[in-house]
Amino acid sequence: MTSLESKAKAFLELHIPGDPGVFPTVWDAWSANVAVAAGFSALTLGSHPVADSIGRSDKEGMTFAELLTRVRQITDAVEVPVSVDIESGYGLEPAQLIEGLLEAGAIGLNIEDTVHSEGGRLRTAEEHAHLVHGLRQFADAAGVHVVINARTDLFMRQDGADSDRVDRAIARLRLAAEAGADSLFPAGVRADADIRRLTSELPRPISMVGVPGESDRAVFADQGVGRISFGPLLQSALTTEINRLLERWK
Repeated sequence: MTSLESKAKAFLELHIPGDPGVFPTVWDAWSANVAVAAGFSALTLGSHPVADSIGRSDKEGMTFAELLTRVRQITDAVEVPVSVDIESGYGLEPAQLIEGLLEAGAIGLNIEDTVHSEGGRLRTAEEHAHLVHGLRQFADAAGVHVVINARTDLFMRQDGADSDRVDRAIARLRLAAEAGADSLFPAGVRADADIRRLTSELPRPISMVGVPGESDRAVFADQGVGRISFGPLLQSALTTEINRLLERWK
């Protein structure tokens, strides 16, 4: 576990509010090698692009075993730290999730609070924090400080009133931080004022998704963001370019 622990430590050190680490979101060994060759020192795997790459649907249309197969292919191909989006946990226990990730060579995870296996319900803040706590416990017992990125979908789902959504997200993510999360991911938040509130009031680095051809790292840095990935948007941008190239051959 020494190598995994050193990778986990190196990955966590790249989460710097105001000087965010950029972790390209990849889906197979080819895209991982491209990103590393471009100079990036850590990678994320997105559930949506991985699912697309194996003919499955997002929102846990693939199994955890299928995801781990792809994780192993990537960690065999590159030496940099790799963090994995495990959606809402595939209905598995924290011990199973941590064991599977570490055996596949991953040192980080993204866990969301929409439960796809239960009709897409939103976990309560306490329930999500309890899951984060379980993941932290089993990772620590394994001797690797797996970097946990706790995600809330409040902004994407637009649950409840607009007027207090940021307050509710802060309360939810603060509980996740207290439970052992290393970074906090308010998925779907867009307004500058909201992002600045989140980065200033939460005790852990904030993770954001950038649009590869449009977003500006300097803007995220000014907002105090500590981590940037691309979700499905890098794969989507490549799909657009592939379609452009193929169009002339029809």
